[in-house]
Amino acid sequence: MTDSHRVLLEFDQALTAAVRPETPQVFINLVTGDCIEKLPEIDAESVHLIVTDPPYYLDGLDTDWRKGTGETPRATGAVGGLPVGMKFDPKQGRDLQAFMEQTGALMLDALVPGGFAVVFSQPRLAHRMAAGLEDAGFEIRDLFAWHFTQRAQPKAFRMEHFIDRMDKSPMEKKQLKRQLRGRRTPQLRPQFEAMVLAQKPRQGTFFDNYLLYRTGLIDTGVTLDGKAPSTVMTVEKPQKGKNNGHMTVKPVRLIEHLIRLFSEPGQVVLDPFLGSGTTAIAAHRTGRACIGIEINSDYINIAEERLEELLQEAQ
Repeated sequence: MTDSHRVLLEFDQALTAAVRPETPQVFINLVTGDCIEKLPEIDAESVHLIVTDPPYYLDGLDTDWRKGTGETPRATGAVGGLPVGMKFDPKQGRDLQAFMEQTGALMLDALVPGGFAVVFSQPRLAHRMAAGLEDAGFEIRDLFAWHFTQRAQPKAFRMEHFIDRMDKSPMEKKQLKRQLRGRRTPQLRPQFEAMVLAQKPRQGTFFDNYLLYRTGLIDTGVTLDGKAPSTVMTVEKPQKGKNNGHMTVKPVRLIEHLIRLFSEPGQVVLDPFLGSGTTAIAAHRTGRACIGIEINSDYINIAEERLEELLQEAQ
């Protein structure tokens, strides 16, 4: 965007632009590749909203945050089935923060002033996610919770197997287990994921920025449950499709809600970690354009199939 586009408009001109904005052509652009390499190819200040779910040490990911195979290393020790990605290590948070600072700087360049980024995070790493985005130049505005009650598997581990390995009599082992009283590792049954709300710094006031870019303000008339929008968004986890094996599929309804809250029809939504394409589907269903970047070509194929099914249903 040239400097001439950044000059504040006269009030009458700005009001006209706000009431009758130009509506760009709605498109879906799926890109295969590493977002660190692909984000710089997006025109500066051409995106109005980012909704994304970066990798953060999930089951099935290797130590480089890539989808593992049958040979993906597994943590060793007492809990031998625990994947590397789920093994607790304080270094994970620091690595995530550095990764998000690098990625966040590229995301920031793509956004128009005042544009929002909604970034999903594992709850225990949300502070690192937010710090990385803040270090990249974003303003951290809020923290949301995607709340669900179904398909929430407990992750705490029992300790009895340690006792079973001890060189003690059966009676002593029984007494030790009684002392434990069923205590487990500090992991309660998960029922929410965190979402960090970050914003690119505005030009002028909220009002000035909105008149210039149609961003920076939210639509509080959007509802998920018939009530005013809140920071807790309850949508049950979706069932995986027959051809969709992605590990962390997000509900289309939830992403649609976020898109409606933080953007307007005809605007451009970016997802640098597209996965199986939920953001692209939600953008299309809400009348927005979408750019989706995904490093895994298998997921791009799934996203294309899901979009084709959506277009066929609309015919």
